[in-house]
Parts: sequence; structure tokens; C-alpha cells
Amino acid sequence: MNKVPMTVRGAELLREELKRLKSSDRPRVIKAIAEARAHGDLKENAEYHAAKEQQGFIEGRIKDIEGKLSNIQVIDVTAIDAKGRIVFGSTVELIEEETGDKKIYTIVGEDEADIKTGKISFTSPIARALIGKNEGDEVTFSAPGGEMHYEVIEVRYE
Repeated sequence: MNKVPMTVRGAELLREELKRLKSSDRPRVIKAIAEARAHGDLKENAEYHAAKEQQGFIEGRIKDIEGKLSNIQVIDVTAIDAKGRIVFGSTVELIEEETGDKKIYTIVGEDEADIKTGKISFTSPIARALIGKNEGDEVTFSAPGGEMHYEVIEVRYE
């Protein structure tokens, strides 16, 4: 299977979530199931069914995270000599040519992407247009709202 790129921070967050699920959430739900069983008839026991449903979610999430962690390639952008080029993991400050609006994006793996926090997937149209560019370059790409034109103001490796 192909390795999936992920930033150092993204991998840390996944490992932390896995640790929490295994050490805290899983034991808590097992205890809740045991307590609900002690109440008697399981057919009409809403607490039992809710706890079992939560257990299924937790176990599914554990398997999902373990699968992702087994297939990731952690890329530490601070260890790469990109010579000012935009690469995976770069934080990029852009200015929209028409409006003058500034945007700051960090190019991350698909599982880390969150547009609200400025993290964009390396597979997104804007990230694909940005990768390989340098400060001062102009970037044009197609977005759902039409053609977008930006100028790269700054490239950082954080």
C-alpha cells in the first residue's frame, strides 16, 4: 500500500488520540457496559445499548487510526532544505490580487486538512498550484467560484 504523507504534528495528534481511546475511553465504556448489565434485563436497557454503541464507535476509531498510522510517511518540513520553495508542510502567506485579502495556509495531509484553521490538503487545487512556487510568484488556479489569482508573499517552514 502507498504511504500517505502527514506532518509531524498530524502524526502526534493521531498518536495522542489513539492513546486516549485505548487508555481512557475504552476502559470507561467497558465499565459502563458492566454497570448496565448489572441492572438486569438487557432488552429494555437503554444504558446498555448506548454503551455498546459507543464501544463500537471507539473500537472502529482505534482500528481506523492504527491503519492510518501504519501507512503514514511523516514529513518534517523543518528538516528539508526546500530553498524557499513551497513544499508539503510549508506555511504560505498569499495576497489575492483583486481584493488585496491576505490568506495563510499550511499544506498538510488529507486527514489533517481543516480549512477553518488554514490547513489545506496537498491534493486540493490551491495546494497543487502552490507546490514548487517561490516567494514573489503569482499563482492562478480554478476554484468552485472561478479563477483565483494570488501572489506568494512569504513561505515558512514551521
